[in-house]
Amino acid sequence: MALAAMMLSCSGSGSGPGSGTISAPGITESWPQWGHDAQHSGAVSIVGQAPSKILVDIVYDPFVALAQAEANGALITHYSTPLVDGSDVFMEFKTGTYVSCDPPGSGVPFPCGPDAWNSQIWNVKRLQWNSNALLAVWTFQSDWKPEPNAGGWLGGWEPVFHPALTKDSVYVPGAGGTIWKVDRTSGKAQNLDPFGTVVDSNTYVAGPITVDSNGNIYYNVLKLDPANPWGCCSTGNSDYVDIPQAWLVKIFAGGAGTAPSFNMVSYKTLIAGAPSTCNAAFTDNATLPWPPSPTAVPGTRPCGSQRPPVNIAPAIAADGTIYTVSRAHTPYSTGERYAYILALNSDLTLKWAASLRGRLNDGCNNDDGTFVGSVLPANGTPGGCRLGSTPGVDPATNEMPAGMADDDSTSSPAVAPDGSVLYGAYTRYNHDRGKLFHFKADGTFLGTYDFGWDSTPAMYAHDGTYSIVIKDNHYDVGSYCFDTTACPAAPPGPYYITQISPDMTPEWHFKSTNMDACERNPDNSVTCVPDPAHQNGFEWCINAPAIDVNGAVYVNSEDGYTYVIGQGGTLVARSFTNLAVGAAYTPLALGPDGKIYTQNDGHLFVIGH
Repeated sequence: MALAAMMLSCSGSGSGPGSGTISAPGITESWPQWGHDAQHSGAVSIVGQAPSKILVDIVYDPFVALAQAEANGALITHYSTPLVDGSDVFMEFKTGTYVSCDPPGSGVPFPCGPDAWNSQIWNVKRLQWNSNALLAVWTFQSDWKPEPNAGGWLGGWEPVFHPALTKDSVYVPGAGGTIWKVDRTSGKAQNLDPFGTVVDSNTYVAGPITVDSNGNIYYNVLKLDPANPWGCCSTGNSDYVDIPQAWLVKIFAGGAGTAPSFNMVSYKTLIAGAPSTCNAAFTDNATLPWPPSPTAVPGTRPCGSQRPPVNIAPAIAADGTIYTVSRAHTPYSTGERYAYILALNSDLTLKWAASLRGRLNDGCNNDDGTFVGSVLPANGTPGGCRLGSTPGVDPATNEMPAGMADDDSTSSPAVAPDGSVLYGAYTRYNHDRGKLFHFKADGTFLGTYDFGWDSTPAMYAHDGTYSIVIKDNHYDVGSYCFDTTACPAAPPGPYYITQISPDMTPEWHFKSTNMDACERNPDNSVTCVPDPAHQNGFEWCINAPAIDVNGAVYVNSEDGYTYVIGQGGTLVARSFTNLAVGAAYTPLALGPDGKIYTQNDGHLFVIGH
């Protein structure tokens, strides 16, 4: 679902991933980390299996029903990618307890529900194929905890816990910004602490771990203020609290018996020109339609320091360039509008920083509705801006729209085979969708493409070029606000998986056309009935697609099916797991033998023939 809705509720002859793709050391035909490789290409050099049947169904999150009850039936928990190599599968499993609110969704007695998610325990299991069964070999219990929701500042979106795999080890997020190096054979663990101090419970490993081709480890760390972690200011700016610190950490790979070494850089120091004062956004519905006047300004507030979004995975290019994303700490939809793509050298010094501001000009229309490129109807009409508004501006800020780096998203940078970098930012004014930003390897801005938010694009290298695959949902929300008079909700859909060229031109769309709600029965049969709420299809519920050597695209949908889409946008096959309306945005993986590892409502499904 769209961000606002979720918060209120939730063929070509392929040449493989291409010369730019990097896998983790010692692992080639496998899926060892977020987006498959250090570039997050989502591409493998094998052919995926036909999804003929469900081979395995394992529950890894026993708290799904309780979490859904807190969010009006939605599941707004981010989950990790199944990590697959040979006959081994490494997957997140939850234990501990879930503290429900009374009644669910009420937020009381505080802390409960999303505000008590640290009562859960995050584990990694090593599973191994034995004939047709996937059996547990060992379980490692991590001391990692997610960043606090703090009474709703993360909108109830549970941050992602995400390990990474190398030939010999599984690297697992730990407490206090530390990482556990777990021997993949025995499950024995060594704690790697770049801070060398007593573990600080207010310091968090934030987002997935990335491993480069040399086995070096990269991850983000947030140190939060315990009383005011997200800098929220109840009245004006007087009680705003900045983030104490945020780092990008690099752990250098060492040989057997070699002690680990560390390097880190503070996000606060990376962007010398980042502003200290940020323009805010209009929030008073009494002044709708926005902007309240052609010259209105929403005021300012302290930007706070730069830091990474909560769920960002750094990406590493073939030349060793490190890509990450940064945003200002200020809350209230302010700091996320002051965001940058960062390119770092291997020693963590800044190569370049590209702002996501000042790139867009497709907001408000004009009074006769003829402004080319606008995503909004004519000024003065329902869903449009106020009469006389400046064409192109974001109605919520009365300035050119900004790409937002949102804490509720798992969208991460992806490096294309030509070394350029893409990042999917959130943009509220275009019906709660987003913009996929594209920059050259030197930081030159190349363009954007509207997409369906919270998605890391996948890359299909072919015929001396490449294509980009992205989720392209259209949401049934108001254009730029939540007032149903000023911003009537759009109809639901259409919902597409879209492939675009490097110049951001669509090559094909695959539209969701299923209108039936299906359910798996105890005897394993499937019953389907027409669903009036989904007469324009179901949302694509994927935040990191997979692509095989032939360019077949593997994605999951809220209708409960896992789809295989061929080049040209044709349906190759699909396989039903179970209905997943309102389920979390989840990634999938392809194993070295082509099996499909997908997720649905806290279940790991393995699908193949």
